[in-house]
Amino acid sequence: METVEIIGYIAALLIGVILGLLGGGGSILTVPLLVYVMGYNPVIATAYSLFVVGTSSIAGVAQKLRMGLVDLKTGFSFVFPSFIAVYLSRRYLVPALPETFFTIGDFEFTQSMGLMLFFAFVMLYSAFAMIRSKNSDKETSKKIPYYMIFIQGIAIGFITGMIGAGGGFLYVPALVLWSGLPMKKAVGTSLVIIAVNSLIGFSGDLQNLEIEWVFLLIFSLLTLIGVLIGGKLSKYVPNKKLKKSFGYFILVMSFYIIYKELL
Repeated sequence: METVEIIGYIAALLIGVILGLLGGGGSILTVPLLVYVMGYNPVIATAYSLFVVGTSSIAGVAQKLRMGLVDLKTGFSFVFPSFIAVYLSRRYLVPALPETFFTIGDFEFTQSMGLMLFFAFVMLYSAFAMIRSKNSDKETSKKIPYYMIFIQGIAIGFITGMIGAGGGFLYVPALVLWSGLPMKKAVGTSLVIIAVNSLIGFSGDLQNLEIEWVFLLIFSLLTLIGVLIGGKLSKYVPNKKLKKSFGYFILVMSFYIIYKELL
């Protein structure tokens, strides 16, 4: 086993621990890890990330269901439009992206560069959401018409499909603001949406990509073990401070990706 592969597996475990501690957010590190540490193409990295996120989210759903922190009815109202968008973006849109978007002099704006920069800007949004997050656990009475949820689900599903992350940093605010769920229940419910979307999105890649199943299954298993460890540790670690600190780390990472891709 090569050194890079060992580093990748250790990082998979750490990503799982972060997911277990925060209830989400850690998966956003999977794509940069696969691209910059393990040398995968961004298209393959985002596909692998969807599988890792989907399998680890299933473990999270089981945990939250036992705690009574999942609203299945609201979750599945988001799932239908989201998984359509995720599947279509992975099956048809990503493979249709040109290898080079445009060229200016010696500068070539490639497909890989475009995907990673899009990913970096979503990371920026995620970082600010984590830094400014308020853990309100009050349920609001405001309910949004389903057609608005449908539009929201399509938009978030498209972003999830393009970047290969779970999208919890987008679904949780949507569930709080649009569906009136308290924060803790919104986090649990978002895991249902993330699990279904990610695995269906990954199925869209199966026809387009050659999957290294041994690597992917070991990576996913280590992430799952990390989730279980993080879940145990979360009882002893203050979630709010940890989330803010991780938000600042994601902020730095997003600027690193922008610097790496453009300079």
